[in-house]
Amino acid sequence: MSTPTSLGTSGPPRYGQQESAELMEKHWRTVLFATAAVTAIAATTAGGPAQAQASNFYSPPDRLPAQLGAVIRTESFTPTLPGLTEDGLTPLQAQRIMYRSNDTHGKPIAVTGTYFEPIAPWRGPGPRPLIVAASGTIGQGSQCAPSKLFSEPVHYSPPTDFMINDQIATVYPLLAIGASVVMTDYQGLGITGEMHGYLNRVAEAHAVLDSARAVENLSAVTDGTPIALWGYSQGGQAAAAAAELQADYAPELNVVGTFAGGVPADPQAAFAGTAADGGAGAGGGTGVIAYFLNGAYADYPDVRAAIDQMLNDHGKAWLREAAGTCFDEAWVRYGGHSTSEFTSDGRTFSEWAATTPALAAVLSEQRLGRFKPKSPVLLVISETDDFIPYQPIRNLAQDWCAQGAIVQLSKVDGVPPLLPNSGISHSLAEEPIGDVGQEWLKHLVSGAPEPSNCQALP
Repeated sequence: MSTPTSLGTSGPPRYGQQESAELMEKHWRTVLFATAAVTAIAATTAGGPAQAQASNFYSPPDRLPAQLGAVIRTESFTPTLPGLTEDGLTPLQAQRIMYRSNDTHGKPIAVTGTYFEPIAPWRGPGPRPLIVAASGTIGQGSQCAPSKLFSEPVHYSPPTDFMINDQIATVYPLLAIGASVVMTDYQGLGITGEMHGYLNRVAEAHAVLDSARAVENLSAVTDGTPIALWGYSQGGQAAAAAAELQADYAPELNVVGTFAGGVPADPQAAFAGTAADGGAGAGGGTGVIAYFLNGAYADYPDVRAAIDQMLNDHGKAWLREAAGTCFDEAWVRYGGHSTSEFTSDGRTFSEWAATTPALAAVLSEQRLGRFKPKSPVLLVISETDDFIPYQPIRNLAQDWCAQGAIVQLSKVDGVPPLLPNSGISHSLAEEPIGDVGQEWLKHLVSGAPEPSNCQALP
């Protein structure tokens, strides 16, 4: 179990220098919940694959509402796995929502997501917040949408299509501390006939911010409810991008802060690592580059010729196949393969991007740090993360600090570096990093001074 670094340089409480009884209790709740999840998953697989949600919910109407965040339709359901609170296992009440948003070019689109009613008293000072959660990498197939997987904690469609809903590990601990939570499916995930724009920062930011608007339009929270943006990995990028765009795109939202962990702040730098791009010791993340290329092909017509030129026949099949997968399947199917296997001349994707202006431009478009967040941001990274390099996150903090933003950059250690380049250490870091985020959030909602270490970034 790792010990988080301090979140304050002076004044605010120095969280994490030793584990509080509350944090220890939360860790045990997480362990107990994981045990319950494994039991439920075993029961699900023993009885055959769970039934997918009816597709008609995910088919948008021909005409979309004019208002951003307008609710198109809802569907109440009880998630398969209960939550875990101080009172024990607690059934959850949730709503699938479809709402109006914009794509990366400002075109109206429908996006789906899930709103969870609170199941416990708020465990922090101040009012209960609405946490707007952004999903980590979950895949590109429509079956991978978190709003579907909360009814199907393990998706399995023989012979190879499978996914464990690891977004439970994001949402359920937040419900356990008494927050309200909404999680977007992002552009394309779930929606019939749409392509998910993986790591498209603008489309992700729009989906995140409009999900908060949708919850307000449901009257599920009151005006003035503090809103926190929250995400890890891809979700960290989405939350951070939403923080950057909120002042212009959704200035009316009462966003009090943003937690972003394990952020691919510069996707080009993240992809250049062996864990994603290949090269010596290619790891489990090669499939995410296929996700990115599929999204770029759909969202940026100017880059299509460059992608076609880059790929050999095997590479074109790689993109077609990956578009229908969830991440767990892609991790198994493509892990250990270098992207050089899929290109027309044997260079890796990153080598192509470095010499192909159209590819470089699309990657550069996804880099964070150009706009100042309106509210405080906490950035956290694990020192042993084998997917996300540290320096681009520090550069992001530095860019925001230079613009006058309130930024706290923190590192956690103690996450074991298991199977380097596999992505396992990156996944294991979410829980201790989430601990740091929860304590920071409670501090922020309380109205205490906003912590920042811009003067001495680690």
